[in-house]
Amino acid sequence: MLSAGFAPMAEAQAKPVSLKELSAYLNSLSNAQGSFTQINSDGSRSKGTFFLKRPGRMRFEYQGRDAPLVVAGQGKLAIFDKKSNAGPQQYPLRRTPLQIILKEKVNLNRSGMVTRHKREGQATSIVARDPEHPNLGHVKLVFSEGPVELREWVVTDESGRRTVVKLGKLDKVKRIPARLFDVKKLIKENGVIR
Repeated sequence: MLSAGFAPMAEAQAKPVSLKELSAYLNSLSNAQGSFTQINSDGSRSKGTFFLKRPGRMRFEYQGRDAPLVVAGQGKLAIFDKKSNAGPQQYPLRRTPLQIILKEKVNLNRSGMVTRHKREGQATSIVARDPEHPNLGHVKLVFSEGPVELREWVVTDESGRRTVVKLGKLDKVKRIPARLFDVKKLIKENGVIR
């Protein structure tokens, strides 16, 4: 039988990392690069390298000769599919759940943004959505603790399709060239990726 003295310690260990700490971590994440594994809603998997340059820029380079390229930049999210002749699919970034972590100033305490905040084993997870556009889907972010680090996100779009992205070790010291996120230039090149 545990003594009453252990109860506060166990209770403290069960608390998730605060939203204030998670916001501060995301706001400090200006340049990052690392590997990722993506699990799509149909169960298929792909791997590659991602680049993050906050605010507003992200790039996913998938492995494989004809693999797609996904770039967020200049207020857009563009999906370049080398197998398609139709050109890139484009979406306003502000209308995607990724906007939540790519904003210039992340504030997870904003009213209506976080719908779930809990501890999962040795990690903290949140589910967040844009309170101004709740119908556009949501993103679940999973953070390791000690130190806090983003490890995974799950994007659920407006139709309910889920995409899981598991991140490898983040390299936060690399300088990342802005040209990697130049959506307009990539589109002008008619989807030719250089």
